[in-house]
Amino acid sequence: MAIKGLKKKTTTKVKKQQVTFVVDCAQPVDDNIMDPAGLEKFFNDRIKVNNKIGNLGEKVKISRERSKISVLAELPFSKRYLKYLTKKYLKKQQLRDFLHVIAPSQKVYELRYFNINGDNDDE
Repeated sequence: MAIKGLKKKTTTKVKKQQVTFVVDCAQPVDDNIMDPAGLEKFFNDRIKVNNKIGNLGEKVKISRERSKISVLAELPFSKRYLKYLTKKYLKKQQLRDFLHVIAPSQKVYELRYFNINGDNDDE
């Protein structure tokens, strides 16, 4: 005997949303200043999932193609967190004085040199 007004609860599988972020380090790699494999390893070692380091599992995948490092992650995952880790890596490698991290588009970060203009023309 079914009670009127109550419906059977149905469950549907919801596909987790995944997002891909890219860190492009073409300029420093072309000048042999930086190795992208080092940054990839740094991401593998340092990215936290559920407040635990080294807990990537199926939620975060890191891959490298030449000088671009792609991070495929299930949401919620912060692009800002990648910028933080990239800056931390640059500081550790003592490259932070020469390079900075810029976001040219919504899903991409790029490592570029600081633009130092020759303002000493009158000397």
